[in-house]
Amino acid sequence: MATLAAMAIFAVVLAFKNNDRRLDVRPAHREYLTSLHAAGKLVSSGPWTDDTGALLLYNVADEAEVREILANDPYTSEDVYDIVDLREWRPLFPFQGGPSAS
Repeated sequence: MATLAAMAIFAVVLAFKNNDRRLDVRPAHREYLTSLHAAGKLVSSGPWTDDTGALLLYNVADEAEVREILANDPYTSEDVYDIVDLREWRPLFPFQGGPSAS
């Protein structure tokens, strides 16, 4: 089980739009997320089950770092989401993983 560094956890809630364009760029977006996860910056992420948006949890120094990460996401340049909410989150229990998509 991985432990999170003593940084801030930020939750970002996205609402998807421009769906055809989003699906075209999704492979690049997921590659980017994979690199963030490997670097310890992305704790977890995934779309809502109805595919209308997503939740992303970042382990970063501050909000400026989250915004920089989002600015570099391929989804951002393609304008395929709106940020519904972006805020610092204080987990009550340590993150221990969970189910993953197959």
